[in-house]
Amino acid sequence: MTGSKIILESLIREGVDTIFGYPGGAVLNIYDELFNYKDKIKHVLVRHEQGAAHAADGYARASGKVGVVLVTSGPGATNTITGIATAYMDSVPIVILTGQVPTNLIGNDAFQEADTVGITRPCTKHNYLVKDIKDLARTIKEAFYIASTGRPGPVLIDIPKDITSSVYEFDYPEGVELRGYNPTYFGHHVQLSKVVKELLNAKRPLLYVGGGVISSNASAELKELAELLDLPVTSTLMGLGGFPSEHSLFFGMLGMHGTYAANMAISNADFIIAIGARFDDRVTGKVEEFGRNAKFAHIDIDPSSIGKNVKIEIPVVGDVKSVLNSLLEMLSAKSKEISSTQYDRLKWLEEINIWKYEHPLSYKMNDIIKPQYVIEKIYELTGGSAIISTEVGQNQMWAAQFYKFNSPRTFLTSGGLGTMGYGFPAAIGAQIACPDKVVFDIAGDGSIQMNIQELATAVQYNLPVKIAIVNNNFLGMIRQWQELFYKKRYSFSEMNVNPDFVKLAEAYGAVGLRATKPNEVEDVLKKALSIKKPVIMDFVVAPEESVYPMVAPGAPITGMLLV
Repeated sequence: MTGSKIILESLIREGVDTIFGYPGGAVLNIYDELFNYKDKIKHVLVRHEQGAAHAADGYARASGKVGVVLVTSGPGATNTITGIATAYMDSVPIVILTGQVPTNLIGNDAFQEADTVGITRPCTKHNYLVKDIKDLARTIKEAFYIASTGRPGPVLIDIPKDITSSVYEFDYPEGVELRGYNPTYFGHHVQLSKVVKELLNAKRPLLYVGGGVISSNASAELKELAELLDLPVTSTLMGLGGFPSEHSLFFGMLGMHGTYAANMAISNADFIIAIGARFDDRVTGKVEEFGRNAKFAHIDIDPSSIGKNVKIEIPVVGDVKSVLNSLLEMLSAKSKEISSTQYDRLKWLEEINIWKYEHPLSYKMNDIIKPQYVIEKIYELTGGSAIISTEVGQNQMWAAQFYKFNSPRTFLTSGGLGTMGYGFPAAIGAQIACPDKVVFDIAGDGSIQMNIQELATAVQYNLPVKIAIVNNNFLGMIRQWQELFYKKRYSFSEMNVNPDFVKLAEAYGAVGLRATKPNEVEDVLKKALSIKKPVIMDFVVAPEESVYPMVAPGAPITGMLLV
């Protein structure tokens, strides 16, 4: 087989049904062979390679499968860097196939040559340069294994053009053995016993859950543990959907824009179990004050995450799902001890519920559209069943606060890198992964313009993605920080010129709708939901609306600015 055919046969062995890509000279042999595989592998032609990486990321987050990218050498590869770094920060499994100049030209400054392996080393879980066709099939097998096991992440394979035209026997490996790469899946029994003991002794315990709950498919186990012990649950941005938002034990997102109840609960807890979370600075605020009255246990499959930012008394290295199952098994023999501590736990829940009642998430309605109202209406009209992607900034935080995520893999957002331009191509990937779901991208007028060209992709493949732009003619979160911390000196945050988003949608062959008054919001959303095509909705919202609660950077999370 040619190297190109070996690549495609290997992808099929890995269960790949979709590739997001953009052709170029160095990958033309692969694209020529792909023409013969179009009945087996769907190729989505994006309009920019960054869009391909985000779309593969969205596909992976929504489906739980590995997303695949195919781009050419040089600028094709470097254009994916933001998408790769986004996936790396949020632990999303994608495999990126990049073309490279022929092996005899590597290092000669050949046309469209870049050191892709060197450039991507800091933002991939692993990367490869294939210089011998004998290594090609094994490399692909290893790449998918590394991307999807342990802490998931992006893996890149750089393939010189002559490798794709060389010929070799195809023999796909059945397994993988990698010296030095052996993720730990099962928590140590001694450490688990300590967690159980502290849980039963604690009077004010709390679960602090992150995206690891979703990537390990552990939502059911988390719910069972919380309900068994009446444990209050708070979530990071990445963990939203890992525990039902409407559950009585859920108290919302914590951190810089977290709820009053969540931030007060973690500041007053006496035992905190962090589950698949990494103590991000947007969560901890002033780290010395974070959970200052508590002992910490930390469950994570990545040992390098444990103790990195906060002192941990009980580290548990292991897969979240496996560890939670072990805890549930150990607790099943402790029903008498669980009953004896019930009074203290219910008293603790009552205290948190008072905080929730005193300072709920809220905003003030008037005759101008409020972004929060738009998001509440999206939740109401979709029955909470939509997949929501976001851009980054105020739109992202309002979506996290006002849409109730009751299922895992329904909230796609760039949490670690904070990538503007992520949401729309990610929504395209999610729509392809879940064709029967309603998919919304909640965007700002600034961020949507970062990858607006992908509207052509959505139209070409007839993907009925809905884009809700909360249009305030500002880079909203920048404006908010300038208002609060820079004496309202709005230095280059006002978007003085924006396109007419309705006409822009029509120019691409999509549908454009606009609402300028609160009483028009519901009709616009209903109309968009009735249209089986990509739709841009331009909601002209209050320009100086801010996201609250808010904690100033570096301040303790108890120092919240409230509405």
